[in-house]
Amino acid sequence: MNQIKLGLIVNPMAGIGGAVGLKGSDGEAIVDEALNRGAIPRALQRVGIFLQELKPYADQITWYCWGGQMGEDSLQEVGFNARVCGQSPDTTGPMDTCEAARALQQQGVDLVVFAGGDGTARDIHRAVGTSIPVLGIPAGVKIHSGVYAVHAKGAAEIIIKMIKGQLVSLAEMEVRDIDEDAFRHGQVRASHYGELLVPAEERYLQHVKCGGKEVEALVLQEMAAHVIDDMEDECLYILGPGTTTRAITDEMGLEKTLLGVDLLLNHEIVQMDVTEQDILEWLERYPARIVVTLIGGQGHIFGRGNHQISPLVIRKTGLDNITIVATKTKLKELEGRPLLVDTWDADLNSALTGYLPVITGYEDAVLYPVEG
Repeated sequence: MNQIKLGLIVNPMAGIGGAVGLKGSDGEAIVDEALNRGAIPRALQRVGIFLQELKPYADQITWYCWGGQMGEDSLQEVGFNARVCGQSPDTTGPMDTCEAARALQQQGVDLVVFAGGDGTARDIHRAVGTSIPVLGIPAGVKIHSGVYAVHAKGAAEIIIKMIKGQLVSLAEMEVRDIDEDAFRHGQVRASHYGELLVPAEERYLQHVKCGGKEVEALVLQEMAAHVIDDMEDECLYILGPGTTTRAITDEMGLEKTLLGVDLLLNHEIVQMDVTEQDILEWLERYPARIVVTLIGGQGHIFGRGNHQISPLVIRKTGLDNITIVATKTKLKELEGRPLLVDTWDADLNSALTGYLPVITGYEDAVLYPVEG
């Protein structure tokens, strides 16, 4: 077993805007609006999952962190001792992340682990560039960068490999982020901000978000026709974001948001760009089915860009009432990697693990592995 010095930085507000339909968490105004809408900060839950996986290796790890909610609180809750390198204010921001990253770098840690989204990755890049290895725990709404583990347990698995002395290569991976204001208006404007040095463990490291290749209109039409033919009256259809799910409403001559979650009932859109709470209110009145697609190049079906379809929504809808749609081209881009589930509920992630049918055309489906 190897000894390792780990730094921990937590963006406590990461992902807070997802479940309330804000499509991001960048900026004090958005955080305030999310809190006003009743959003619950959940980044600490992801960090807790990560730390629990590392408890058996406590003797091999020396922790360095920033104080309070930016790292110290999470480590104390799990029972880890840590060297606190600075204190965080009650309200944290990008400069606090940058300051923490530089301080941990100066402590000579082997690896900085940070929890956040693409905005946090940009802050880490601004602070340390490729001068020190880092690894992200995905906790944001939008995760386009290739510097994150596929989920919190995946981040822990990478570190466990390092502790066990297994060879883990390092590679420079892209930091990407989108314009959140444009995103809220249905436009994706992703920009490249540089690279971070990341442990390149293929199975557990997320790939850069792919925009996807153009697919034949006929493929999407056939897939949409299959879903439409199976629709039942008085059943609520919760349509996740993406061009693939939008093909269903296109075929029906209905409007749908590209990046939001919309609700369809009796062949009509009844509410667009809904929040988690909106969905839960509809679920009090109707049985439902969730229709989602995967994120191209990554494979996530829950936990990326569709936080409104929360664990509570999924459980109330029923695990047997989930439809996954994707073109075979999109599945082939995964090169055999499983579809991924990364919700806030570890038990739900486990329950969804296995093989699920993916609709790939009219009366055409494949069984594909899902990993939580």
